[in-house]
Amino acid sequence: MKEISPTELKHWTESGKNFQLIDVREPYETSIASIGGENIPMAQVATEHEKINRDIPVVFYCRSGARSATVIKHLESSCGFTNLYNLKGGILAYAGEVDPTLTKY
Repeated sequence: MKEISPTELKHWTESGKNFQLIDVREPYETSIASIGGENIPMAQVATEHEKINRDIPVVFYCRSGARSATVIKHLESSCGFTNLYNLKGGILAYAGEVDPTLTKY
């Protein structure tokens, strides 16, 4: 599985790189802290996989990186995706490395 560090993600954002960002946490979690992107909770990814782009890099994130890794493994094995990246350490790592104003929970 491909991973991207929080610092690399920040660089992609600041440089204007064309990519899709998907948050697989529950909606209540996004109200606590968010780095943007579309919210598709983990349990809904299988039925909403048509929303995931196949032509550009797609970065998935969750709180710590575990749920998003599980989602990526499923999409790669079941749907044939090859353009997916996991945010290493999730939003917790992003808060620690890039944006300390984000609430850690």
